[in-house]
Amino acid sequence: MTSLICGSLAFDNIMQFEGRFSESLLPDQLHKVNVSFYVPTMRREFGGCAGNIAYNLKLLGGDPLIMATLGQDGAPYLERMEQLDISRRCVRVIDDTFTAQCFITTDADNNQITAFHPGAMMASHANRIADAGPIKLAIIAPDGRDGMLQHAEQALALGVPFIFDPGQGLPMFDGNDLRHFIEQASYVAVNDYEAELLTSRSGLSLEQIAAQVEALVVTRGELGADIYTAGEKIVIPCVQADAIADPTGCGDAFRAGMLFGLTKGLDWPTIGRLSSLMGSIKIAHQGPQNHAPTLEEIGRRFEQAFGYRYL
Repeated sequence: MTSLICGSLAFDNIMQFEGRFSESLLPDQLHKVNVSFYVPTMRREFGGCAGNIAYNLKLLGGDPLIMATLGQDGAPYLERMEQLDISRRCVRVIDDTFTAQCFITTDADNNQITAFHPGAMMASHANRIADAGPIKLAIIAPDGRDGMLQHAEQALALGVPFIFDPGQGLPMFDGNDLRHFIEQASYVAVNDYEAELLTSRSGLSLEQIAAQVEALVVTRGELGADIYTAGEKIVIPCVQADAIADPTGCGDAFRAGMLFGLTKGLDWPTIGRLSSLMGSIKIAHQGPQNHAPTLEEIGRRFEQAFGYRYL
């Protein structure tokens, strides 16, 4: 059953500065900063919420369909999607701009300076959900502002249930926008920080949000996750990771578990546990798309963690 994933495709450029930013930035000179950081190591990762979610859903044996935009430099991402057997038919190439890109510099104390160029992501509204064909479920993940608003409206008009996953795009929307997203969505998924921002901006409590959707999911990092559904709160434990290498993309791995579980008709405790496991597997690897467990390994690890099979 096909899951439509509306969101960003991006390149993550990750650099390591061996010194400390605090030693290079003078507090009394911040009004005229002119500084260069020597970064001897750099890697480029395939990223973006839509790409990350689709990658993890494919690992689970799901059928992801990405709806996103790439720029004139997007050929490597298209080639990767072909190698992964992920459909490219709803990915639009915008020829006069670059693909969305994140430039992250980390210092010796793990402080980060990040620059984000949205590029082709800002044309996401050019894609229409009606062009995707029959789909079981959708997710509206961080993307261009107009694209997120329009895709939510289109999914509702077509009767397609969707997960609203505002992520780092949440600050783009005011209270009216967020309340409207919640009214349209079947599910809402946020992390604990985003939950605080969502309730503050919307003026709604978690319980009020949960009352308007089939389920509200709040991930809490090493504390697991809470699922508010049918008037109850289900506490999902965190799965012990093999290592803590890189949290980038863990939330996207969790959401892939949600999509898979919902399309398979699993109950919420099982959906939450499978999602938690996917985040645990991801965090043990650098980059959002470099973990590659087999289906057998995922099944084995789930049974070890929870004492039963998810399918």
